[in-house]
Amino acid sequence: MQKKFGAKKPEIGELSKISDRVTFLYLEHAKLNRVDSAISVVDSQGTVYIPAAIISVLFLGPGVDVTHRAMELMGEAGMSVVWVGEEGVRQYAHGRALNHSSTLLQAQAKLVSNNRSRLKVARKMYQMRFPGIDVSNLTMQQLRGKEGARVRKVYQEQSQKTGVSWSRREYKVDDFEASTPINQALTAAHQALYGLSYSVIVALGASAGLGFVHTGHDLSFVYDFSDLYKAEYSIPIAFEVVKEYGKEDISTHTRHAMRDAFKDGRLIERMVKDLKYLLDVEDQTEVKAVMNLWDDKKGLQKFGVQYHELGE
Repeated sequence: MQKKFGAKKPEIGELSKISDRVTFLYLEHAKLNRVDSAISVVDSQGTVYIPAAIISVLFLGPGVDVTHRAMELMGEAGMSVVWVGEEGVRQYAHGRALNHSSTLLQAQAKLVSNNRSRLKVARKMYQMRFPGIDVSNLTMQQLRGKEGARVRKVYQEQSQKTGVSWSRREYKVDDFEASTPINQALTAAHQALYGLSYSVIVALGASAGLGFVHTGHDLSFVYDFSDLYKAEYSIPIAFEVVKEYGKEDISTHTRHAMRDAFKDGRLIERMVKDLKYLLDVEDQTEVKAVMNLWDDKKGLQKFGVQYHELGE
């Protein structure tokens, strides 16, 4: 008989809630395997063991080899896995995450499929960024104009505060090193924020692609959601990193600063509440996955029952 290594697959209720997890971890040039309920990470500096159930999102950079057993554990533990470029500044692919319920996904699909409810959610997003101003009667064009002015002001204020020169947001997707230090820092900071936003969205069972402001991209809702936090997290942190380190290893310093800020600000916990608020889903401790069959006349029907053909 073949010996089965590792702990048994945990039930959903036994896993750490998304709001209680460590925000993210970036790995490169390492070999990943499974040892019981931990991921073993082996690189040139040695070996460390990562408890799979406490990580929200794992960024896998260049030079990472992952065994089938390691991926099995990540899936069982509900860890979001994102394959990224060097220093985590580009996203290539991702894996399944924690929640198996479609409650938030159904709510999101319903809201985004109707122009009136979609506009309502978009306005809620902008209202969160303008707490002292009533935006309930503004058009999307007016909201975009106000947001553009707000972001420009944030950039200017951070430039004045830190002494870091600022002209405009400019970068090349395929050449991270070609842009200015502040634009490199902003790219790295935004990518960290996108990763965490993506992790929370899919961990709760919502869709990363069904955006309310952004549209047409498989990460449209990630961009929507991340925009709520850029002025508070990624923009000021990018300017502070350049102020402190100049051109020295910008992406690494930025990523570490973002990770610390996420933890200190308990951002995951806040994101969970914000996401449920935007999608009009009650802030339940647990959303259970229940499989039913849909019927246009009788409503939801039991799954796992043998139905027989009925006569006229």
